[in-house]
Amino acid sequence: TPPPVRLVYVDGGSPPAVARDLRAAAAAHGFELLRTDEYLTPNRARNLGAARAETPYVVFVDNDVLVTAGWLDALVDCADATSAAIVGPLCLEGALADEKIHIAGGTLSFVEEHGARVLRERHRHAGRRLSSLAGTLEREACDVVEFHTMLVRRDVLLRVGPLDERLTTREHVDLCLAVRDAGESIWFEPAAVMTYMAPPPFAWSDVLYYRRRWKRRVALASLHRFAAKWGVAVERRHRVFLARHRRRLVASLLPPSLRPWLRVR
Repeated sequence: TPPPVRLVYVDGGSPPAVARDLRAAAAAHGFELLRTDEYLTPNRARNLGAARAETPYVVFVDNDVLVTAGWLDALVDCADATSAAIVGPLCLEGALADEKIHIAGGTLSFVEEHGARVLRERHRHAGRRLSSLAGTLEREACDVVEFHTMLVRRDVLLRVGPLDERLTTREHVDLCLAVRDAGESIWFEPAAVMTYMAPPPFAWSDVLYYRRRWKRRVALASLHRFAAKWGVAVERRHRVFLARHRRRLVASLLPPSLRPWLRVR
């Protein structure tokens, strides 16, 4: 990502060695480092960073992604051309060479199932190889993109925000629904490409963070907060999704012979 870009890095209680490396990197490269000694929920960290922004656009980038050349210009070009409130890139997962798509924009729909109102989220082309879609992906409007990397118009963020800090899951859906309700648009830009380097493996220094991040009580409270906010049911599949994340953390730290006991998929 070439300059000029104003980078604000939010550090929520990283271990001492990581904190030292971040201070050194900030001094060497001239970015702003916001450090707190306590754990931050994802939306709390995003709100702290966004509060420092003065530009027309804010781009949220998680710390477990790799971006490719031209990604930022492509997101800005899309926002300029479409007046989008949110723009999401083509998000891969794993090694770039694997070309495995995580999300290429997505759809949201409220439906009635078994007497309950539920929200269906579908990720376009999830799990497919990018090479199998050569030449078919186009810039287009969509319903949802994820926070792995997300451009947001700052005036819209100020209008619908701040981001809900009581959510630790489905927070990207919450923002996209709020933006849609505000009459604004969300776009997918395939010329911007990045990849989500999803764990495992986990480092031992990550354990405390992930235990807090996926703590059962906190995660369930987030699901119920989202459900009450948007008038939908808390579905079993969402609880299973959260439990699977917790099992993956434990499994990555166990000897391989013990991992089947956790039934990690």
